[in-house]
Amino acid sequence: MQISDLIPWGRDKDRAPATSEGRYNSPLSILQRDINKVFQDFWGQVENGLNGRTNSVGIFGPSVDVSENDASVDVAVELPGMAEDDIDVSLSGDAMTIRGEKKVEQEEKRKGVYMSERSYGAFYRTIPLPPGVDTDKAEARFKHGVLTVTLPKTDEAQSKIKRIPVKAA
Repeated sequence: MQISDLIPWGRDKDRAPATSEGRYNSPLSILQRDINKVFQDFWGQVENGLNGRTNSVGIFGPSVDVSENDASVDVAVELPGMAEDDIDVSLSGDAMTIRGEKKVEQEEKRKGVYMSERSYGAFYRTIPLPPGVDTDKAEARFKHGVLTVTLPKTDEAQSKIKRIPVKAA
């Protein structure tokens, strides 16, 4: 044992250099930083829904695909395990809102065993619509857990489409 091991102010020369945050890169500092990041990421996901979308509410936020062609805007929403009665589609102004609530209840009774599980989740998604969509002719279909909404474009919007040929330079 050396005398320098007993003097606390002489130990700083062996310490790893400080990071930009002013902390040392010791293994415990790195572990604490990583654990803090895990909790920050988790609570951020809870606030925004587990899928990271900020325009969905709740833990259950469905995936949405929006596509547009010359004749219509098509929206497909994945809603596995839901019934059509649990889904509400509304149009207002230049936006479409899809709301739903998923309720799953499972009950099992066997000899000497009773098990009951319940899970609930509500969501909503608001999708902005481009101008020229004819909301009066919108159609919604629900098949195999996928909601498909077709929003045809008005004749005026379709006539304004102009194709520009692309030429090689």
